Amino acid sequence: MGVIGIDLGATKVAGAIFDARGKILSRLQVDLAGRAGNAVGKLIQRQLGTLRATARRRQISIAAIGLCVPGIARAKTGRVWAPNIPGWEDYPLRTEILAAVADAGIPVVVDNDRAACILGELWRGAARGCRHAIFLAVGTGIGAGILVDGQVLRGACGIAGSIGWWALSRPYHPAYSGCGDFESHASGAGLAKAAVELISQMPDYNGPLTRKRELTAFDLFAAYPTRDPVATRVLHTAVAYWGAACANLVSLFNPQKIIFGGGVFGPATQFLRAIRMEAQKWAQPVAIRQVRFVASQLGNDAALCGAGYLALRLAGDSR
Repeated sequence: MGVIGIDLGATKVAGAIFDARGKILSRLQVDLAGRAGNAVGKLIQRQLGTLRATARRRQISIAAIGLCVPGIARAKTGRVWAPNIPGWEDYPLRTEILAAVADAGIPVVVDNDRAACILGELWRGAARGCRHAIFLAVGTGIGAGILVDGQVLRGACGIAGSIGWWALSRPYHPAYSGCGDFESHASGAGLAKAAVELISQMPDYNGPLTRKRELTAFDLFAAYPTRDPVATRVLHTAVAYWGAACANLVSLFNPQKIIFGGGVFGPATQFLRAIRMEAQKWAQPVAIRQVRFVASQLGNDAALCGAGYLALRLAGDSR
């Protein structure tokens, strides 16, 4: 018996077949390449078809399918809001996937990537053995998967953990209306934007970042060891934001661990000690002494593994 997990990101869709122990038996990944609306849905269906064909060849019976999306997944309807994908303001994802597997009657579950990341770490990664843990995902955007008493915290409408919208600056700026204050300053996209703005304010700067056609956060990490002034200033500012956010998470939820993941962590794991030192300035003092700051053990596979875990749980419930 196996399950299929599919992780839809801002730029790609990854899928895998898992066995009951969490081992990946087969996997594939396809770039979105600018697709929007129904084209993204069709791409997921094709990927699912490829994975099912692989399972049939290997005589693996697929018991359930789990999908996660970067945004909001409505549990009752299976419709999703994914702001990075045009046309996915209220997309009927579960209905489309159920139609694609109607021949086999395979059950389908859809969730957000924040929940998937912490569940993936709980199943196979750094949150194993924890009942209180937080996955801080920093990539194109920022979100937090929050585990409380062994259960994912979801909120009234499944939006809990959308901490990219946290207000960490003053005064309010209209730019925050699109993605939030925290995300504007400390996500991958936010870091790149901050660097471009800083370079525009430094007429004498002639560092390597000026030679990039489209600056990315990873260009900043590459320039940082050379003491590039733009990379240094932008990343040190980001450390202050990450630290303040972690202080708030620690004081509010008293977790055993904060697990750092997403594409930015990654290279930003070099700053974990500095982030903790920043958090210690602001956090509840007893709680901050007890919490551990750790890197994801699953890397870019955290959400994918979480989607597989969601499918495995669904398969157990449906038997």
